Amino acid sequence: MATLTVRNLDDETRDALKARGARNGRSMEAEARVILSAALGEGTQSESRGLGTWIHELFKGLDFEVPERSTDLARAATFDE
Repeated sequence: MATLTVRNLDDETRDALKARGARNGRSMEAEARVILSAALGEGTQSESRGLGTWIHELFKGLDFEVPERSTDLARAATFDE
C-alpha cells in the first residue's frame, strides 16, 4: 500500500471531504480513497457486486407497504367520438 500526501488543499475542500466522509460513516481518508477509486474506475468491493445488490443495500432499512395490484386488465384505446 502507498501513502499519498496532498499539498495545498484549501480548507473548504478539506472540510467538504470531512463532512462527506462523516455522512457516509467513513473517515476523511477513507472517503478520499473511495472517491479516488471511483474516479479511476476501479470501484470498491460493494460497487462490484451488481446493481441489484446495491439497490437492496440502499433500501433495506426502509419500511413501506407495497399496494396490491389491480386485477383489471389493460384495455385497448378507443378513438370513437
